[in-house]
Amino acid sequence: MSKHDELSIDQQQLTAAWQRTLPETIHTADRAEVLPDEADPKALRVTIHTAGHQMYSFDFKVTYVDSREIQTTLIDVEKDGRTVDERTDIIQQLVQDYTRHIHECAQALHGLTHA
Repeated sequence: MSKHDELSIDQQQLTAAWQRTLPETIHTADRAEVLPDEADPKALRVTIHTAGHQMYSFDFKVTYVDSREIQTTLIDVEKDGRTVDERTDIIQQLVQDYTRHIHECAQALHGLTHA
């Protein structure tokens, strides 16, 4: 095995796999959108919309460091279409929770990304 473990799946296939798998790893009432990152072929844009009256949406950039490891970066948090302070305890708890779910999705796709 080479030392440089590259992601070898096409970005469109990867996006489709994430679109199928992420809803299974987040809370059933929440909704997720996955799009390819147009600026980075090894990255995806993930938006998670919380259920209920909170009306939060969390935007993440998910970048494949290699075929097994991802880096998750919080881009923005909005409530009812307006940017909110991401430093509050409740927002930080939700960010940690969704980051964990994103990593669970990546692990579920190891068979596809680490082929």
